[in-house]
Amino acid sequence: MKENVISATVFTLLLFLNTCLLNGQLPPGKPEIFKCRSPNKETFTCWWRPGTDGGLPTNYSLTYHREGETLMHECPDYITGGPNSCHFGKQYTSMWRTYVMMVNATNQMGSSFSDELYVDVTYIVQPDPPLELTVEVKQPEDRKPYLWMKWSPPTLIDLKTGWFTLLYEIRLKPEKAAEWETHFAGQQTEFKILSLHPGQKYLVQVRCKPDHGYWSAWSPATFIQIPSDFIMNDTTVWISVAVLSAVICLIIVWAVALKGYSMVTCIFPPVPGPKIKGFDAHLLEKGKSEELLSALGCQDFPPTSDYEDLLVEYLEVDDSEDQHLMSVHSKEHPSQEREQRPAREAQGS
Repeated sequence: MKENVISATVFTLLLFLNTCLLNGQLPPGKPEIFKCRSPNKETFTCWWRPGTDGGLPTNYSLTYHREGETLMHECPDYITGGPNSCHFGKQYTSMWRTYVMMVNATNQMGSSFSDELYVDVTYIVQPDPPLELTVEVKQPEDRKPYLWMKWSPPTLIDLKTGWFTLLYEIRLKPEKAAEWETHFAGQQTEFKILSLHPGQKYLVQVRCKPDHGYWSAWSPATFIQIPSDFIMNDTTVWISVAVLSAVICLIIVWAVALKGYSMVTCIFPPVPGPKIKGFDAHLLEKGKSEELLSALGCQDFPPTSDYEDLLVEYLEVDDSEDQHLMSVHSKEHPSQEREQRPAREAQGS
């Protein structure tokens, strides 16, 4: 009797499964949690992709537990984040704690589970785009014209407490250009750009990023028309160049004067005079003819009225080896020279 009951039950189940297969009804496919995001480290949301529904209505639920705990919890809010999402409010969000979560898909044919995902709120922060982007063209009278822009941080982030630090990045391009020009602004909420093309219409956007996390989406584009008379002259640069050039010239003049050189001496150096080997040039300065003739080795040379001319001519012409020998001879025998000198003076008188 029992065998008949079991056989009937199995037959009924097989018939049911066969009917379901013929109608295309299957257990649900495996879901996947593909993203978790926190806009401000205080709340976060996770989204999943559902698998196939098996041709039947399918229910999805997200369960989680914090690392180190065994008690499982179900998602507190399936509405705020939109379809196929789970939102964690402030009371369910803990910093520096790892969440272990997975999604369960169920229909009449069975259930399937996603892989477990480990989430640390600190590292999934992606803020909203900055707000109130303002762009203006500034043309000061004494400075170079520039493009000035200003923005505000996202409203969900409180920067006053120091709990959050935001970095900003700007991009802009002419309306018809294909590539963007990007500038990093750091933590400031104002920025200036100098290099622009006159007569062009520019698109400007800004985004932000926390110290740990991801860049936000770009803010809506703001358009600005650059005037055609956007003058790029910078008088300050030319004044700085002129002052620097004057300082350099003064330093050069001071250095030359300090060394005692005149500009003419530096450009036209003096030509050195001729020198006679073995002859003392100081004898010419003294003007004594006897000592001069003695140095030249000339004995019994009568002085004349044209003595200076003859002396110069003699000095210019006689540069032979004999003169050198005579000079050396006179240095080797100074006693003989002193004995002969009175005799020559007597003959001269």
